[in-house]
Amino acid sequence: MGRVFVISDHHFGHQKIIDFESRPFANAAEMDEYMIEQWNAVVSQEDKVFHLGDFSFYNKEKTKAIVERMHGTKSLILGNHDRGRSKAWWLDAGFNDVSEYPIIYQSFFILSHEPIYMNKHMPYVNIHGHIHGQKYEGQHYFNVSVEHWDYKPVSFEDIKNSLVPNEEQ
Repeated sequence: MGRVFVISDHHFGHQKIIDFESRPFANAAEMDEYMIEQWNAVVSQEDKVFHLGDFSFYNKEKTKAIVERMHGTKSLILGNHDRGRSKAWWLDAGFNDVSEYPIIYQSFFILSHEPIYMNKHMPYVNIHGHIHGQKYEGQHYFNVSVEHWDYKPVSFEDIKNSLVPNEEQ
């Protein structure tokens, strides 16, 4: 297996998200193409991507066509806009696995759609989306909404490196 990536909140096919989040696209079709290109620019077929929700506003046929064009093994954690569709719907649309709940990854990272309350004494890091261009302060939160990453999935290696203070040896 290759590298592991995380990303959230593509909102494929959602014209209004362009205005809501000041995305630099003329229309949803232009946005969709750019986001697929950005995904495939960093993700190979051997890689795994955790998508933290709010993937597509399209019907199953159009959603499946997008998923099939995107490299890697894809896991979906359902976001608030994904929940109107069943787990089976998302599997049929091409995701390799689907979770209705947050996932604990490598016993340290909590992958969720919405940020989870984390007090300063908790040793975990919550990797999340949902809040788009906003950002929570502190070392307990890492926002992987597409707006922060030029619509490219973020590698776990980069996330880990950003959380570890640089120490001179």
